[in-house]
Amino acid sequence: MPVELNHTIVHARNNRESAEFLADILDLEVGAAWGPFIPVVTANGVTLDFATAPVGSITAQHYAFLISEEEFDAAFERIQRAGITYYADPQRKHPGEINHNDGGRGLYFLDPAGHGMEIITRPYGGFEADSRAV
Repeated sequence: MPVELNHTIVHARNNRESAEFLADILDLEVGAAWGPFIPVVTANGVTLDFATAPVGSITAQHYAFLISEEEFDAAFERIQRAGITYYADPQRKHPGEINHNDGGRGLYFLDPAGHGMEIITRPYGGFEADSRAV
């Protein structure tokens, strides 16, 4: 069996708030609570298990999501409608802009726990998602 990322735990101030925030932006479903976790499953089967943690113990992480052009348009509209500040770069020096790296589009925004979220339409290197070796 090839190695695949199955799930990861995302610490949050409020697990439900963060799970619903991301699910809303990406048009995903929030799963049923399982113990301390609120899951959000991506199209490639990776589960983000949101867990409430003390604010002082949360270390900001970066999560990048590869989406289609149409999904980008819809997510971008939801980000703008919600008044979420977005940036063209991970250093957050270009607010209100998107990037066109690798021939696609991308942007960064923060979730309620301060994690850096990124949506991109082309993977780094410019390769089409379905042309990468599996």
